[in-house]
Amino acid sequence: MQHGSGMLQGQSAAGRTNPPAAPAAHSDPRRPPSALDRASEAEGALVANIPSTSVARQSLPVFRHRTALLYLVEQHGVVVVVGQTGSGKTTQIPQFLAESGWAAEGRVIACTQPRRVAATSLAARVAHESGTRLGDEVGYAVRFEDCTHESRTRIKFATSGLLFRECLRDPLLSAYSVVMVDEAHERDAYTDLLLALLKKIRKQRPDLRVIISSATLDAESYAAYFGGAAILSIEGRTHPVSLAYTGAPAQDYVAAAVDAAWHMHNNAPAGDMLIFLTGRDEIDAALQMIADRAIGHASPPQLLALHANVDAATLAAVFAPAPTGTRKIVAATNVAEASVTIDGIRYVIDCGYTKLRQYDHVRDMDVLAVVPASQAASAQRAGRAGRTAPGHCIRLYPETAARAVPQSTAPELVRCDVAPFVLQLLALGVTNIARFDFVPPAPSAHMLAGALEYLAALQAIDDKGCLTLLGERLAEAPLDPMLARALLAAVDEGCADEMLTIAAMTTVATPFIQSKGAAGVAAEISRRKFVATEGDHLTLLNVYRAFVDPKIGKQSPQWAQKYSLSYAALRRAMSIRTQLEKYLVRRWRLPVTSSDDATKIRRCLVAGFFRHAARALPDGSYVSARGGATLHAHPSSVFSSRRPESGWVVYHEVLHTAKSYMRDVCAIEQDWLVEMAPHYYEVTKK
Repeated sequence: MQHGSGMLQGQSAAGRTNPPAAPAAHSDPRRPPSALDRASEAEGALVANIPSTSVARQSLPVFRHRTALLYLVEQHGVVVVVGQTGSGKTTQIPQFLAESGWAAEGRVIACTQPRRVAATSLAARVAHESGTRLGDEVGYAVRFEDCTHESRTRIKFATSGLLFRECLRDPLLSAYSVVMVDEAHERDAYTDLLLALLKKIRKQRPDLRVIISSATLDAESYAAYFGGAAILSIEGRTHPVSLAYTGAPAQDYVAAAVDAAWHMHNNAPAGDMLIFLTGRDEIDAALQMIADRAIGHASPPQLLALHANVDAATLAAVFAPAPTGTRKIVAATNVAEASVTIDGIRYVIDCGYTKLRQYDHVRDMDVLAVVPASQAASAQRAGRAGRTAPGHCIRLYPETAARAVPQSTAPELVRCDVAPFVLQLLALGVTNIARFDFVPPAPSAHMLAGALEYLAALQAIDDKGCLTLLGERLAEAPLDPMLARALLAAVDEGCADEMLTIAAMTTVATPFIQSKGAAGVAAEISRRKFVATEGDHLTLLNVYRAFVDPKIGKQSPQWAQKYSLSYAALRRAMSIRTQLEKYLVRRWRLPVTSSDDATKIRRCLVAGFFRHAARALPDGSYVSARGGATLHAHPSSVFSSRRPESGWVVYHEVLHTAKSYMRDVCAIEQDWLVEMAPHYYEVTKK
């Protein structure tokens, strides 16, 4: 490994040569002022100018490697940083780069994250440390939300997917001088694809610097993928964490987590608590159970949720210190495993499971499944308890089970349907998908062939494998291709206004807040007025219309609370709908017309989701139209307690726990499948 510090003696700006210039059609090809000169000769001045948080910044392990890091970035096109938990790599490296001139002359430093919560919270933290207002010199960009300034932003945190999509309109990412790809070990699809694109971009833009960062990264493999890269290892700043296991796997890990949390709240010394669960439903249920136990308690805990769709106020509370004399209990998904740091966490309760999307080859569908967390993920979770002081982690499974799970999670591109990603690669001009230089391991030939077959059925590509106009729009739209196809079909059917609302409402987390006991029964009764017999999509449309109606919901948080609806989810749906409408009207110059004809809306959903069709069986279950998988309507669905009159439905996705549950289900007619997707279905006579 190269650590850089031994190579600093005797270097000078005069002894180095500038890399080749980028093409004149793109960003300024001149190199920024020498990072090495700024790091070594003006180190004192730079440190003196760090804001009031300088003492805290200098105490981080990464600060000791500042000069070495900047030297490696100056000398090497690609640098792999192995930064252990607590090293400060994610917040400090972008600032080091900006302070050393890499954001001069209008250039931008990008730092990507797999999840939007990490991107937004990290941007807020760095903006605070930099003494600037969020959205000015430091900002973030995630899907449907851009908090940056066109000319002033110098450090930009973004999701991997958003930066990948930027390549559609700027193939060489000419606005950026450095791209830092963080949490690369998670191997989500967009992170892997972005790295592959950065490798291609650097062939034409050797001035572009790439930093690959992670807490648990196979550094040598990434260095080899980029044809040789500098590697810098940074120690972490963690305290010991004791581990405790259960004698047998918990039958109900949500209830077990609540029991453990309540016991620790009453008996453990001061310190905040973090509970890892798999999704929002489990988080809401767990927090409700703890709240019920805390009624009348002398010192009730502060209860907070952390998942991909929390609102800004909740997110701020998660990272803020708990009120004096109060213990903070945060129930979170795997979003809290890495990137985000919650100060004060001393205790972790790990359910041992995570929710992953994976392709079921037998049933020919993507399934969102609850599976055991990998050893690497479990280690990350336990490490959350040792950031600021010695901690304790309770794992709700036996130690033997911990050793039986995989060492790491398989990359998303080898376990999921790759059709959406292939579509975007085609839009980027990658015509030979089979020969694309994926980060190893690459998707199988079978998966790539299946993706092309489906894109052809979606009419996104022609018989030569080239993108159609429809395909170009599907690739550009900030939606899943199936939902984007339904929206474009709605333009032709004259119900785009309604489909915009449905698209927005299905993009955010469910607006229905799950409650237990009498409160849950009351909420269910009050919400029945929104139910549409045609299914969940029309029900969501009714909810949104009532919320925005100036005579009914009036966009009021009190009205939302009355019906146990998430005000934050509804407001976010409004924002997303506005942005989607701009795509139709301003970008594509398509009309937005309205129709109350539910049949038209359902037909448009078939145009997009024909692949996800199922037939109802007499026992209340369903069988998928292709693959013959046994499915069930999700308990939150309209069809959990009733059967569609036609006997046929389409759905958005399948969640597999004890059973395979369809979510967002809509009743359709069987004939529509052949009519709307003759290239995918045919009627066979028995």
